[in-house]
Amino acid sequence: MRTNYVLVDYENVQPKSLAALAGDQPFKVLLFVGASQAKVTFEVADSMQALGGNASYVKISGNGSNALDFHVAYYIGRIACEDPTAFFHIISKDAGFDPLIAHLKTKKILAARHKDVSDIPLLKAANTKTLAEKVEVVVANLRQRGSARPRTVKTLSSTIGALFQKQLGESDIKAVLGELVKAGHAVIDGTKVSYSL
Repeated sequence: MRTNYVLVDYENVQPKSLAALAGDQPFKVLLFVGASQAKVTFEVADSMQALGGNASYVKISGNGSNALDFHVAYYIGRIACEDPTAFFHIISKDAGFDPLIAHLKTKKILAARHKDVSDIPLLKAANTKTLAEKVEVVVANLRQRGSARPRTVKTLSSTIGALFQKQLGESDIKAVLGELVKAGHAVIDGTKVSYSL
């Protein structure tokens, strides 16, 4: 199973908690703390401690406008060499990470930036209740995939099943597919699928 690494830019985003990452999903968390930051909230420290060996702090060496960004880039590179199937979730409002993410994708390294931990697709999928919420999660995932979107109904169905950790039945997957078509996000022609996202 793919490991999801969550790299939190704590200078830029201070999540209320990271407790959502302590579920059954394989998450590893690196919390990047600025050189001049002296405090982390109790809730964040408590949820980091609950993650045990799957969480670590990275105190930034030195100050500078992009000091933390360079640390994040270094750790992604190092981890990607050790775990080539990893998926990196950068938690930051800093759009400066987007060119790095685009470059990583050209090297077949999976990465995305989210403004909040709750925006991570795996967590969103786990918390969806309605059909509309499920469709929203699938559309977000398909957009993120770019040109690597499933091209057949069978593959798209498998992708949806995997996205929801195989918790959806066949009828639920068909309902999501139907809504994708109805909303104009997908066009099914026989066994082939094309997208308008």
